[in-house]
Amino acid sequence: MTDDHTRRVSRKTLLKAALVAVPLPALLGSGVALARDHRPSDAPLRPTPFCDDGDDPTPPQIEGPYFKPDSPERASLLEPGTRGTRLTVEGYVFGPTCRPVAHALLDFWQADDAGAYDSRGFRMRGHQYTDARGAFKLTTIVPGLYPGRTRHLHVKVQAPGGPLLTTQLYFPGEPRNNTDPLFNAALLMNVRQAGPAKQATFDFVVNAGGPGK
Repeated sequence: MTDDHTRRVSRKTLLKAALVAVPLPALLGSGVALARDHRPSDAPLRPTPFCDDGDDPTPPQIEGPYFKPDSPERASLLEPGTRGTRLTVEGYVFGPTCRPVAHALLDFWQADDAGAYDSRGFRMRGHQYTDARGAFKLTTIVPGLYPGRTRHLHVKVQAPGGPLLTTQLYFPGEPRNNTDPLFNAALLMNVRQAGPAKQATFDFVVNAGGPGK
């Protein structure tokens, strides 16, 4: 293991502790993306780049045919009667120089456990905003499969005053990752089993509004 890699892991570990314990102004300009501390299990597929200064933004992907505007603001997509394996997705939104982006918009939509999208209402749809640390948490289910696609979550991410990123998040270890023409290993989440549920992490790097962001 190189000294550079050791320093990078150390910086991430320190920032992770600092984001929990230290006010945001003390963190600006430091650290790297946290959700990439543990790489997905699909090695040697390339994960999302570490959030070092000058890093490229999270790759965009197509919106697809099922997006609906005006989703409800909520951090949980679970409703009475929702079936499926519970999934939580946590992470941070960073600007390209690794500054956490507070009040960034994240709009999620996905298929239900049977692989169907709700086109009439807003099941499995919702938007939220990052907190002062640039953190978000989504509670949902693992999406079902439908023909031609691997499992994925759709999301739009936008920093205040910044351009809109539309992309998709993927699950490691899915057989259809190898046959889905849209699959991008840079958009793999880190996923682990947590009892009967699954926990995932992912950090977004977006172009933020304003100079030096």
